[in-house]
Amino acid sequence: MTTTPATAVSDLDFARALTLVERSVVSRLGEALKAEGATLEEWRVLSFLGDGAGHAMTEIAEFALLSAPTLTKVVDRMVSLNLVLRRVDDADRRRVLVFASERGNEALGRWTAAVEQEQESIVTALGGEEAALLRTLLQRAWRRLGS
Repeated sequence: MTTTPATAVSDLDFARALTLVERSVVSRLGEALKAEGATLEEWRVLSFLGDGAGHAMTEIAEFALLSAPTLTKVVDRMVSLNLVLRRVDDADRRRVLVFASERGNEALGRWTAAVEQEQESIVTALGGEEAALLRTLLQRAWRRLGS
């Protein structure tokens, strides 16, 4: 029996199906951000730093879903673009905290608008009810499996 592309898609294993959806969403968000001169990783970093507080690299890496070495490269690039600043933690001089710069906060507004617009497009493609259900199911699965 030969497998057609339609059959192959319907017979996907669970992990492969999740991966394909994740890749599609990340690709679409990445393209929207690329048009703004940013990457998804940079947007995630700035969105975490958008609270105005300084954060340690370990906190940022966890939020941005990046390994420590990858985050270091991303933050180095963002420092060179004056999007973020590094400062020694006053409470613990051994720690370095990362803050969004004024330029970073301005970029965050533009980047977030691009992400929100693309997310609306994704929700439209999925259908509002299906998108809400998918979000609920994924959050439930993460709580049960990821915690």
